[in-house]
Amino acid sequence: MRRLAALLFCLSAAAAAEPPRRALVVVLDAGHGGAYPHDGAHGRGGLIEKDVALAVAIRTKEAMEEAGVTVVLTREADADLSLARRAQIANEAGADLFLSIHCNSMPKLKDRLLTRGVETYFLSPDPTDSDAKLLAEIENGGPDAAPAKGGDAVSGILADLALGQARNDSSRLAEIVQRRMVRDARISGRGVRQAPFAVLAGTRMPSALVEIGFISHPLEGRLLGKERHQTAIARALATAVREYADDVLARRLVSAATRVVLPEIVLVARRPPKGGAAAALPVAPVAAAAAAR
Repeated sequence: MRRLAALLFCLSAAAAAEPPRRALVVVLDAGHGGAYPHDGAHGRGGLIEKDVALAVAIRTKEAMEEAGVTVVLTREADADLSLARRAQIANEAGADLFLSIHCNSMPKLKDRLLTRGVETYFLSPDPTDSDAKLLAEIENGGPDAAPAKGGDAVSGILADLALGQARNDSSRLAEIVQRRMVRDARISGRGVRQAPFAVLAGTRMPSALVEIGFISHPLEGRLLGKERHQTAIARALATAVREYADDVLARRLVSAATRVVLPEIVLVARRPPKGGAAAALPVAPVAAAAAAR
């Protein structure tokens, strides 16, 4: 009996024990980089998208590391990286999620004066509208950009991704990022959208692309160049990643945790000692009554 109790105690302790937790791994991609035309959108006063994106990525990295997150930057300086290379860095790092940071811009003067706000995108072969389609073409290098090796990377990967968990998780990530940017960084929101971004198509983990504001807008563009606003954006992104990890990744780990199966215990009756009616097994009441007749 003592051995059985000890066995059950050990098994229950093993079942209650949680698997060792590793640090969350996040890859932050500062959009664009290098010389024109790869430096991104331009704003007033010499403000350039590549510089704003890198500054925000670095501040976001610092905020995330304070919370114990392992962060990898696709670039830490003014470097021109291909979209395929950015995705490769995320895949090689074994990232839990990938977040690409950009600034938006409007080409026409009347739109530049009016359009502002944050947009967050997840990967989809079907853009939300013509604006989303145009933005994806610009970020992918233009409508005439050469496709990645192996054919159309976006269409090829989406063939499997469309029904997979990664796309659902990417949509959820985009929703959380958008909400936190509006609520915490106090930026007007233009909604969660979808488009065939090549940089997202190359990743194997949940991913999103966030346009943190319109660098072309007179007021918002100026704000994007301010350290205080960049810090507010960084904190909002760090909070969004933390919320996503708790809401999506942690629940999946719990549901997929290894179950400890208790071994089947078979009770075997002891053989009665030889001789002695007192040691004999009791007779069922019905059988005893029949024998008395």
